[in-house]
Amino acid sequence: MPADQPTTHNPARVGPYQCGRGQPLLLIAGPCVIETEELTLHIAQRLKEIVSSRPVNLVFKASFDKANRTSGGAFRGSGIERGLQILAKVKQTTGLPVTTDIHESTQAASAAEVCDVLQIPAFLARQTDLLVAAAQTGRTVNVKKGQFMAPWDMKHVVTKLNSAGCDNVLLCERGTFFGYGTLVSDMRSLPIMRKLGPPVIFDATHSVQEPGGLGSATGGNRAMVEPLARAAVAVGVDGLFFETHPNPDQSPSDGPNMIPLDDFAALLDRVLKVRAAVEDFT
Repeated sequence: MPADQPTTHNPARVGPYQCGRGQPLLLIAGPCVIETEELTLHIAQRLKEIVSSRPVNLVFKASFDKANRTSGGAFRGSGIERGLQILAKVKQTTGLPVTTDIHESTQAASAAEVCDVLQIPAFLARQTDLLVAAAQTGRTVNVKKGQFMAPWDMKHVVTKLNSAGCDNVLLCERGTFFGYGTLVSDMRSLPIMRKLGPPVIFDATHSVQEPGGLGSATGGNRAMVEPLARAAVAVGVDGLFFETHPNPDQSPSDGPNMIPLDDFAALLDRVLKVRAAVEDFT
């Protein structure tokens, strides 16, 4: 097959699940960043309770490091060693598969010892060494489309992963730069990326970011999370990504974008109603 023609599994293996054609909606959810073990476990256990009666598969997400903060003095997280210990505890306690971001190729192998899915941040979507290192772990790789990238250019990302031995790939839409400090979600990117082969995830919370909107921190508009999530499932996606927190306004990272944990179940129910209504057309 020509080098520019990506090949992937669809459905893709995601821990104990299959994600893609004919499969339940994949839900990737959790706090933006690991703050404490107690809080991380609380969020994971509550999310597990929420999905137990709903037709979705849940992967728990939390970052051990937020390496691309607006300010150099911003809270970054627990660090890789402690963060992976906490994610391992989440996995052991709840039975949920877990995922986290990696920012450097040297982090891939360690993260893969714990995580079922390795997530590549949007700003790093074109970093070949990072993609290759993630692919070589044998784990599923979820790549967020760069805010600066066209959806059809993600075929090169998929080809890099395929060439390094990874066929279980997820592509994630999280908005595109629209001028300074604003993102827009182009729903055309969802069917375009689906045609590349891999299952497609829509990141509803990062899509409402306002980069640098608070001066020394990123702002956002969480009121737009649900409308965008509804639109994405109406267009057709294989999964949704949400960040959630018991008290988003007290979160040290991405608070303005996150859904309050107590509101999450009702939001999910409304989104699933849209998915059920359009399932035969997507």
